[in-house]
Amino acid sequence: DHHLPLYRQAEMMAAQGIDIDRSTLAGWAGQAAHLLDPIVSRIREEGLKAAKLHTDDTPVPMLVPGKGRTAQARLWAYVVDDRASGAATPALAWYRFTPDRSGIHPQSELRSFTGLLQADGYAGYEKLYEGNRIREVACWAHFRRKIFECHQTSPTPLTTDLLTRIAGLYRIEEDVRGQPPDIRRRQRQEQARPQIDALRGAIDDALRRLSPKSAMTKALAYGRKRWDALTRYIDDGIAEIDNNIAERAIRAIAIGRKNWLFAGSKAGGERAAATYSVIETAKLNGVEPQAYIADVIEKIASGWPASRWDELMPWNWTAQSAPVSMAA
Repeated sequence: DHHLPLYRQAEMMAAQGIDIDRSTLAGWAGQAAHLLDPIVSRIREEGLKAAKLHTDDTPVPMLVPGKGRTAQARLWAYVVDDRASGAATPALAWYRFTPDRSGIHPQSELRSFTGLLQADGYAGYEKLYEGNRIREVACWAHFRRKIFECHQTSPTPLTTDLLTRIAGLYRIEEDVRGQPPDIRRRQRQEQARPQIDALRGAIDDALRRLSPKSAMTKALAYGRKRWDALTRYIDDGIAEIDNNIAERAIRAIAIGRKNWLFAGSKAGGERAAATYSVIETAKLNGVEPQAYIADVIEKIASGWPASRWDELMPWNWTAQSAPVSMAA
């Protein structure tokens, strides 16, 4: 939670009379990430089996070797969290570090995934939706944000009306939160669909009247273009109205970036992604990350048997897990 870069940790320890070089800390971090590789791989494997994934990405500056400057790399989050639809399956998150934002990265990462993908309108996802193996579910929070930005700049009866209508859709979601998919789908069909049909009519009417170059036209065109994906959640009870699940997973990166500023190398970025995968999955399962990582690393380093890896996953782990001496 503190997101402290290694040089800050070294300085803090030095102030307490503990002299450990930053390169030594980096080596330890690398060894820890290596020991956790099987956990990260299993998190990803389980995630790709899910019926629905949430994804988002954020820029991360990466130091260019020998150049003394940074380039814009990327961290991608992939999240499974179906608690809102009453699922008992584990919540999890895994991250991928890439040197750029090319669409080939999510396309490669999700090549074996089949199901719903909740994401923003990034063009790099488009190839994933070809052939209907992966179905797009767009984010009402993104659409609302564009309307709200227009409202903040120049509030009008139209912006007020549309924001009120979208708020009504979110009230329905509050009522169905935690309900099983069939109940969520039925209530959405009965309550949200009529409201969405009316909202579509209001948007189409506004687009006929507004100047084609206005900011509001651009905001409404964004939603109109994605209408099928925006309304897909009505027909599937496991889908969410927005992609806030992934945005929350990205928020941890945004907070950390204020402290560590940049990734020192591609390998460093990949280690960070792996570590974030373990930390955020632990949090999603109500597990204290520091206690979890310390315990699991000790067990793995001491030869925890491969036949009992399931016990070490964040959704199965407890602080009272059997000691290593009892694991054989």
